[in-house]
Amino acid sequence: MKFSNRAGGFAAAMLLLLLGTFNPTPSRAWALDLPTAAAPAPAAPVETITPTSIPAVLPAPEAPQAPVAAPAEDEDADAAPAIDTAEQNCLATAVYFEAKGEPTRGQVAVAQVIMNRIRSGRFPTSVCGVVRQRGQFSFVRGGHIPAAPHGSAAWQKAMSIARKVLDGSAERVAHNALFFHARGVSAGWHATQVAQIGNHLFYR
Repeated sequence: MKFSNRAGGFAAAMLLLLLGTFNPTPSRAWALDLPTAAAPAPAAPVETITPTSIPAVLPAPEAPQAPVAAPAEDEDADAAPAIDTAEQNCLATAVYFEAKGEPTRGQVAVAQVIMNRIRSGRFPTSVCGVVRQRGQFSFVRGGHIPAAPHGSAAWQKAMSIARKVLDGSAERVAHNALFFHARGVSAGWHATQVAQIGNHLFYR
């Protein structure tokens, strides 16, 4: 029993001796080198709005610009020339009484004879003046132009022809003719014949 206690003491002494030869600093093998957490980024500074940073008067919105009006067109540029009603009536009356039974071209030719006389300088300078001239048209008596039956189709056609001859839109058929008469009638004058339309001969 005594031997055992000695052996145990000796073993303990040897253990202490051996431990004394090692670094007394305790081992840190158990410590983990964990990465250090990054410090949070500083927050962006909040802009403080003060009364002085707001403009006192906001700029007024731009007013919409009014559309530029197109230049006014000349309404009379393409308008038909004004026609005197009395002149048209005189011309239509002559067409009606002298040529209502003639083809359209023959009626136009009679109206153009009257217009040619106005331009010639040898006759009155108005339609009514030419028609009323003494001894020129058989339907005129004492300078009086009788009224035609205005409700008839022949009168409406005569009015249409008179308008076209007056505004210049009718075809020129009686070239420079100043006189006309029905075929079979001896006119008793010497003139140059320029056309024969329907039952009428035309001269200049």
